[in-house]
Amino acid sequence: MLRPVLQILAGASLCLAVALPAAAQPEIYSSAHHDYRAVPVVEGLMQPWSMAWLPNGDMLVTEKPGRLRVVRDGKMLPEAVPGVPEVLYNGQGGLFDVVPHPDFGNNHLLYLTFAKPVGDNSATAIVRGRFENDQLTDVVEIFVAKASGRPGHYGGRLAFSPDGHMFLTLGDRQAPPAGDLPAHPAQDNSNHQGVIVRLNDDGSVPADNPFVGQAGVLPEIWSYGHRSPQGLVFHPETGDLWETEHGPQGGDELNLIEAGNNYGWPVIGYGVNYVSGAPIHQTTTLADMQQPVRFWTPVIAASGLMVYTGDKFPMWYGNIIAGGLAGEQLANLYMSDDYKTVVREDTLAYGMGRIRDVRQGPDGYIYVATEDRAGAATTAVYRLEPVER
Repeated sequence: MLRPVLQILAGASLCLAVALPAAAQPEIYSSAHHDYRAVPVVEGLMQPWSMAWLPNGDMLVTEKPGRLRVVRDGKMLPEAVPGVPEVLYNGQGGLFDVVPHPDFGNNHLLYLTFAKPVGDNSATAIVRGRFENDQLTDVVEIFVAKASGRPGHYGGRLAFSPDGHMFLTLGDRQAPPAGDLPAHPAQDNSNHQGVIVRLNDDGSVPADNPFVGQAGVLPEIWSYGHRSPQGLVFHPETGDLWETEHGPQGGDELNLIEAGNNYGWPVIGYGVNYVSGAPIHQTTTLADMQQPVRFWTPVIAASGLMVYTGDKFPMWYGNIIAGGLAGEQLANLYMSDDYKTVVREDTLAYGMGRIRDVRQGPDGYIYVATEDRAGAATTAVYRLEPVER
C-alpha cells in the first residue's frame, strides 16, 4: 500500500505540538497536519509499561510492579490477571512487555517479558502462557538472558517478525563505559548484554541466525553494541526492524536493525559523561559499526515505538512514532518514500507526562501510556483522536 500523496510536503517547517489552555477538556493539540485531542481511556494504573489488543477487542496493559490488567469495553477489570510470574520490581526492573502470539485467535498464547530474580541478581526473561477466561495458565519460561549487573537497562521489548520469529531487546545492564572500550560487555558476544536476540516462538534458536556455530558467541544474538534499547517495531510494509535506545547524556538513537550488525556502544556514539560532561566515545564513526538513522541531543529517553498505518491521521501514514520519557513527548518522524530515512520531525503529545509506550489500536487511533516514577501518582492510557480544524 502506498502512502497518501500529501503525507509529506517538501520543505515543510518543523511544528511543535502546542496544547490549548487547560480549560479545554480534553486537551487539544495542534501539529503540522492534524489537530487532535488526548482522551483518557483508562486511569488508575500504576506505572503502565506496555499495551496490546486481543482479537475480541480487549486491551491488555502491564503494570511494572508485576500486574497484567484487562481493559474491556472501556473499563479496567478490578482484579489483575492471575498466573503472572514473580518479577523483580526494583530500579528499572519489573514486568515489561505483553505480546500476543501472531496466531492468538487459534492458540491463545501470550508472551510476557520481565526482570526475573536470579539469586542475588536478576535477568530479563520471557514466559509463554495460555490466556483464556481472563487467566494465564500453562506458563512456561522459554528464555532467560545470560546477563547480570545493576537493576537497570534490562531492555524487555518484544516483537514478532512477519515470518513469526521473536525479537527481544536486552540492555547492557548499566555496565560502565570506561576502560578498554572494545572489551565492554556490549561488544562481547559471549553474553546477552547490549544485544537484540532472535528466537523461534518456543524460545529455541533459529538455525539461520547470523552467529550460529561461531565459537564463543551466543547463537541467539541478532545484533549487538546496544546500550538500553526500549523501542522495537517491524515496519508492516517493508518488514524492516526499527529500534530506539537510550544514549547517556545525549545520543538517543533510532536504528535500522540488520542481522549481525554492530551498533557501536560504547565505542562510537553522540553522548557524554553524565557527571563530567567529557566525551565517552573514541569517535562518532567507525567503518565496521552502524550509524543511527536519527539521534537526539538532548535526549528524549526513548521508550515505546510504532509505525502508523491507520486511517484516522492520513497525513501521518507510514510515520515512525517514538515515545519519550524524559522528553515527555512523542517524536513523529516523517520518512522518505522508501521508509529508510527520516526527512523531518514533529513533536506530539507534548507535556502529557513520561510516555512509556505508544501503540496503534485496532481502531486506527494512537494510544499512549504515561508513566510516573515509583511512588508518584497513578497514571493513565490516552487515545489520540483527530479534531477537525
